[in-house]
Amino acid sequence: MDSFQKIYANPHDLTPILEARREKGDTVVFGNGCFDLLHVGHVRYMEAAKSLGDVLVIAVNTEASIATNENREPSINPCEERMEIIAALEAVDYVVPLNASVPIPLIELYRPHIQAKGTDYTLDKMPERFAVEAGGGRIEFVGDEKIHSSTALRQALRERGEI
Repeated sequence: MDSFQKIYANPHDLTPILEARREKGDTVVFGNGCFDLLHVGHVRYMEAAKSLGDVLVIAVNTEASIATNENREPSINPCEERMEIIAALEAVDYVVPLNASVPIPLIELYRPHIQAKGTDYTLDKMPERFAVEAGGGRIEFVGDEKIHSSTALRQALRERGEI
């Protein structure tokens, strides 16, 4: 499948496809993040998420959703480019933009069987937990230890005077 065929600029357009996959008996896994500076931790997270089911949907934070978090720096790469990069990964089946500060609207729309979160999260740090559980899903923490981060990459680039 071509990377662009995996991208759904309108998240609602993906709903009938996921419903058809669900009716086939496929397990839908959902993950989300900014993925601004792609690193090995991101790749390991998505590969581990994919191993939990048949279909992996990744929601990529838009610039507007990133701006709602005062602890986050603006993205370096535009959302459309970040989505294209994520779509190029073999583990990822579909990519959608995440316009909200938390993925609750998409979780309510897609009703994933599993929401995959990185190992730096805990249930009490997940406002979307209740939406996942209300839809009959569960949360799994996947990927390696949080030793890789876009923040650390940015800091290293700053120290080198490259940004």
